[in-house]
Amino acid sequence: MEAYRTEEEQVEALKRWWQENGRSTVIAVAVALSAAFGWQGWQRYQESQAAEASTLFTQLMESAAAVEEGAEAGRFQELAATLREQFPRSSYAQFAALHEARVAVAAGRSAEAEGDLRWVLSRADTGSDIHQVAQLRLARVLADRGQTDEALTLLQSGTGYYRAATALARGDVLLQAQREAEALAAYREAQALLSEYPGQLQVDTLAAKLQLLSAGLDTEQEAE
Repeated sequence: MEAYRTEEEQVEALKRWWQENGRSTVIAVAVALSAAFGWQGWQRYQESQAAEASTLFTQLMESAAAVEEGAEAGRFQELAATLREQFPRSSYAQFAALHEARVAVAAGRSAEAEGDLRWVLSRADTGSDIHQVAQLRLARVLADRGQTDEALTLLQSGTGYYRAATALARGDVLLQAQREAEALAAYREAQALLSEYPGQLQVDTLAAKLQLLSAGLDTEQEAE
């Protein structure tokens, strides 16, 4: 009988606890389950989005290769536009815009290339590889359009692996602006940086530029 009374008391205690806490417990469990299933759903959504973007980018690369071989650029531009519109924050869209800029430069549409590259810069993380590549390419596009000062502003400093490439691009821009002494200094900086980041630039091309520019400046100084 004592055991029965104890069991009854336990049941009553459980009932009282449930009346006091049951609703909040159910809500807490429901929230936890919703969060878990919501997170899993979000992960599946993200994975499906990444897969779709990857497929589009693969198609874009195939189309870009066809354009370089002389095919019409319509399909390429359509795929690039889709990536930008549907996946604007993805690396796929940013790489697509880089390829758009390349195609535009090859076709002589520098203003269009500038827009593509600025789009990348507005979305890529500052200092990331794709951000620095876009900066380098935009600087060259601007220099070709005669916007030397703006190009040089973009080339004030690269970081990490891109320091040598930035110095080389700065030298090219300065040489194009007929600022030979400054260009030579930039080329020498690029050459010095190659020991830290080897294999990045075409060493023979850089050496040829240094030799020709040094010889030209020496000749000018002797003539003076």
